[in-house]
Amino acid sequence: MRLRASLVCEDVRFEVGGKLTAVGIGARIEAEPGDGPLIVPRLAFLAVVGDLRGQGEVAYRHYVVPAGAHDHEPPPLSREAHDPAQDEHTFVLALAPLVLDDGGWYIIASLMLLISVCTWWLRVYQLAQMHRMGKHVAWAFAAAIWLFLVLGLLRPILMGSWSEAVPYGIFPHLDWTTAFSIRYGNLYYNPFHALSIVFLYGSVLLFAMHGATILAVSRFGGDRELEQIVDRGTASERAALFWRWTMGFNATMEGIHRWAWWFAVLTPITGGIGILLTGTVVDNWFIWAQEHNFAPAYDGPWGYEAYQGNGG
Repeated sequence: MRLRASLVCEDVRFEVGGKLTAVGIGARIEAEPGDGPLIVPRLAFLAVVGDLRGQGEVAYRHYVVPAGAHDHEPPPLSREAHDPAQDEHTFVLALAPLVLDDGGWYIIASLMLLISVCTWWLRVYQLAQMHRMGKHVAWAFAAAIWLFLVLGLLRPILMGSWSEAVPYGIFPHLDWTTAFSIRYGNLYYNPFHALSIVFLYGSVLLFAMHGATILAVSRFGGDRELEQIVDRGTASERAALFWRWTMGFNATMEGIHRWAWWFAVLTPITGGIGILLTGTVVDNWFIWAQEHNFAPAYDGPWGYEAYQGNGG
C-alpha cells in the first residue's frame, strides 16, 4: 500500500495517531486509524488518485506567471481551446517545479486520465465477477472506452501528431467536432458515422418506448420486470398486445433490454470506427461518397465564383 501510494501521489503522510493521508494535486484521500490493517482496493485507489492528478495538471496551467512577477495576478479559469501542439501548454506546477520546454503537460494529464478510466473499467469487471453477475455493464463501458481511445490515443498515433487529439472542455470539444467534420469533407458522408447516429437515435427511442410501456402497465405489476420475465403475467401480455397492434411487432420483457443494450453499445463502436478511418484512410468523405455512389455527383459550378455568377 505504501509503495503504490508513493508512485501515484504527490505525497504520502503517516501522521501522529496512525492517520494516513495520500495527497494529490488539489485533492487528498484520508484514512482514519483503526484496529485492523488498512485495506484500499488497488484499482479503485489508482482510478481516484490518477484522475485527481490529471485534473490538477490541467487546472494549474492557468496559474503560470512570468519569472520574477511576484505580484502578478493569476488569470481566471476560462473555457477557451487549448491546442496540445502549442507551446502554451508548457507551464510550471506550483507544487512540483518542473519545466517542459516543448510542452507535454497535456499528454501527461491525458495519460493520468487514461489510467483512471482503464482502472475504473477493471474495477467494474472485478465487482461484477465478485458478485457473480454478468459482464454486460463492463462490456458496455468498454465500448465507450473504445471511442475514447480512438479520439485521444489511437488516431493521434496513426496521424503522427498529438494535436489531433480532442481538447478538454465543452466548448473546445464542440469547436473540434465542427472543424473535424469540415476538414474531412463533411462527416455526414461517413457511413460509420451514419450507423452511429442510427444506433444513437435508435437506443434513445427504445429506452423511451420501454420506459413508457413499463410506466403504463405498472398498475398491473409491470414494474416488477423480473417476475414478468420469469412468469409472464397480464402486464407483459397487455404490453405485448399494445405494440403488436401498434407496429406489428413486440419484444419480450427480456428481449427489449437486449435490443436497447446492443443499440447503445454499437453507437460508440461504429462511431469509433468512423473516426479512426477519417484522415488515416479517407481524406474527404464527400468525394469518397461520390466515388462509391453514396452521394450524388455534382457536376455544376460551385463555390464563391458560382455564387457571384448567379447574382449573389
